[in-house]
Amino acid sequence: MQERLVDRHPEVPADQLVAQMVPPPMFDEVSFASYIPDPDEASQAAAVGKAEQFAVRVAQIGKATQRKSLFGKKKQVRGVGLYLDGGFGVGKTHLLASIFHRAPAPKSFGTFGELTNLVGALGFTNAVERLAGNSVLCIDEFELDDPGDTMVVSRLLTELSARGVSIAATSNTLPGQLGEGRFAAQDFLREITKLAAIFEPVRVDGPDYRHRDLPPAPPPVTSEALAERAARTTSSTFDEFDALLQHLSTLHPSKYGALISGVSSVFLDNVHPVTDQAVALRIVVLADRLYDASVPVTVSGAKLDEIFSAEMLEGGYRKKYLRAISRLLALSRFEVAA
Repeated sequence: MQERLVDRHPEVPADQLVAQMVPPPMFDEVSFASYIPDPDEASQAAAVGKAEQFAVRVAQIGKATQRKSLFGKKKQVRGVGLYLDGGFGVGKTHLLASIFHRAPAPKSFGTFGELTNLVGALGFTNAVERLAGNSVLCIDEFELDDPGDTMVVSRLLTELSARGVSIAATSNTLPGQLGEGRFAAQDFLREITKLAAIFEPVRVDGPDYRHRDLPPAPPPVTSEALAERAARTTSSTFDEFDALLQHLSTLHPSKYGALISGVSSVFLDNVHPVTDQAVALRIVVLADRLYDASVPVTVSGAKLDEIFSAEMLEGGYRKKYLRAISRLLALSRFEVAA
């Protein structure tokens, strides 16, 4: 019988949320040396150098906090910050994971959403205590679209930085805003005013590597062909799109990673544009977890680049939706090549 995601009901203990804060599997082996800068984008090579310098500083701070003063107390050294600002698919996560791999343990890596989920699951004080021993906290896809979440994370980072934890973060400048100066960086620094002084913003420009020199995304297949492919693909799942969306509404987003654990490929039937913001944001989280795990996606119905309505793509969550589309298209091509 074909497995379905809607039949899965994962449970993720709060303690596991901390332990699983590591780079996605696709970034297990990355390094500064394996980042290949685009020769047409000078900012990329410069960003590699800045990221390497930051990693060295993180290690130095880690050693400094271990030294004891003449009075036997640990010397308190404030953490440093790096903010990688640029468009989609320019390798910012690659650089962030390289920082993580170079930094001494303990250390943590997660998306902004995963960090807010952690605080929600553990409570603010507990989250601070569990992360305060880190040499670095790497935050991918820092988001400024929810004032409440931004305020909580800003407060968290203020506490951690004061305890010597260095912070590296990435975010996305919208494609239409590239070349207009440090728009995203200015937003970031304004929203975390207490921390702005420790962050060095570094621009990373270039085209989305996920679509560089690639043909358009494959068209949707028929429902019959989709079912046939799913049936002959080991460890795959086959779900009706609306049923999956309903199921996602019953799960906390922190469980979406566990939801797709062990899945080799996802097949979605009758995909159509969504117009509800809450539903769309769940799709964004699922797309991130699928991309992190390199799980191919094949669909029937609408094209994946039509999954969010035109109106939604012009709204406040535009960056999230464009990132999700970029990643889903990459996963749809991956399925064809598999």
